[in-house]
Formats: sequence, structure tokens, C-alpha cells
Amino acid sequence: MTFLDEDIYEAVKNYIPVVSEYVNSHGGGIELLAAKDGVVYIKLVGACGGCSMSLMTTKMVVQKKLRELIHPELVIVNVDGTPDNEVPEGAYIPKEQEQSQEVKKSGVMSSIKKAVGL
Repeated sequence: MTFLDEDIYEAVKNYIPVVSEYVNSHGGGIELLAAKDGVVYIKLVGACGGCSMSLMTTKMVVQKKLRELIHPELVIVNVDGTPDNEVPEGAYIPKEQEQSQEVKKSGVMSSIKKAVGL
């Protein structure tokens, strides 16, 4: 694919509300995390986050629809905490999203430190 990561990210961002209808109907949601080399990284949240059908939902619902709407070679990966499904180094993440992730991480760490008395 010859698109910039930022362009793919923005295209997916625009279509997430359309693609999210199925996931939302099951009590879940989709967070758009990053894009790199034609691969888009998402996170299924809510009821869909820990569902045993999350891989099927990612490939047969989210990826299928985004391929129809954006590009037939687009690949969608659900970042689910397993080593094979992580956002890679150098992936495009908008600055504001990157900063909010850092705030969340530092908030968790300060909460842990406070809980253990550090």
C-alpha cells in the first residue's frame, strides 16, 4: 500500500462510527490506537474487550468493512495484550493521543506508588 500511515489512520478514524455499529450493539466499542505500513491497530473495549469472539469480530466485521470502505489490503489488528498483537515501534499515533496515553500510564503508576506507600 502506498499511503502514509497518517492518511490511513485519519481515514479509519472517519469510518470508525460506521464500523462500530455492530460492536456497539453488543455493548462494546472500538478505540483506534495507531497505524503502520497498512496495518491499523485498534482495541476492542467494553463487553467486546475480553470476548472470546474478539478475533472473529476484528477480522470478519471491522477489517471486512474497513477494507470495503478504504482499501482491500488493509489489515486490522486488535491489541489485546498478547505479544503478537502490540503496537510496533514507529507506528503513527497522533500527538494528542500519545500524550493522553502517557497521562493514563503515569496516573496508574502514581496510584500504585501511593497504594504501596512510595
